[in-house]
Amino acid sequence: MSAAAPPAAAPSVPAAPARTERPAQAASPHAAGGPPRRPEVAGAQTLRRGLMVLRLLTRVGPGGLRMGDICRQVALTKATAVRLTQALVDEGFVLKDPASGRYRLGPEAFAVGLAAEPSYELQRLAAPTLRALAAETEDTVFFSVLHGYETICLSRDEGDFPIRNQLLKPGDRVPLGVGAGGCALLAAFGDAEVAEVLAHTRSARTLRYPRCTDAALWQMIRETRERGWCVLPGLLLPDSWAVAAIVRDPHGQPVAAITVAAIRSRLGPARRSAIGDRLLQASAEITRLAQAKAEARAG
Repeated sequence: MSAAAPPAAAPSVPAAPARTERPAQAASPHAAGGPPRRPEVAGAQTLRRGLMVLRLLTRVGPGGLRMGDICRQVALTKATAVRLTQALVDEGFVLKDPASGRYRLGPEAFAVGLAAEPSYELQRLAAPTLRALAAETEDTVFFSVLHGYETICLSRDEGDFPIRNQLLKPGDRVPLGVGAGGCALLAAFGDAEVAEVLAHTRSARTLRYPRCTDAALWQMIRETRERGWCVLPGLLLPDSWAVAAIVRDPHGQPVAAITVAAIRSRLGPARRSAIGDRLLQASAEITRLAQAKAEARAG
């Protein structure tokens, strides 16, 4: 499929496509996070389980976890969890505190993070805009990136309103299409890609997000294509609503989403529309910053 044209030096705010037009086609979501999973090959299950342990330790922070906690949270037998975690210790990806018995990330994990860090430059560029949005709206602002069949929350900025959205935190991953940001990203792809993603994520959605049915997401996708921004009408929690818009890279590809989340009473039609328009402006600004950064590197 052809990608949308890259923005000009000072692109205008993206406009919602007309009802009769097909939405701009984007590259397959596989491109952002690798191909769909294939049947397990020899050793792949062991590798996947080891990565589960590593991912768990990434999310819990510097305090680490005891072995019993690791076993429970990744649903492994103690013998398997000990064997996998010790292998990570031997390779320097995990450290064990001899005093507390807790496991935490080691120097090799830090080195891998440093190598991957340039891929998340967009979030750093977006950070001032995201903080400004949280201050303006007084609500919670999330920034998520597209990663294969998932979105990953990279940041969360909270406004001053006392009731705050607690559904996501940095590092959380959800199936693509779940949540306002994920649905906004999914709407940027063609119908065939949308159908593929929905088929791939159906079992996870049925288990963890039962109200995010195919029919509900298709309805949100159609509305997002008409407006240019997405509204999540309490599908995750009845009183938790959100508005989101996508961010495109300098080549015009959808790569991230900005979401403003609030309680339902704060997102009436007029305010939803105002926030949606503001998100489109913020998206265009972030794309301009990314374009300028790319040009500075090339020049």
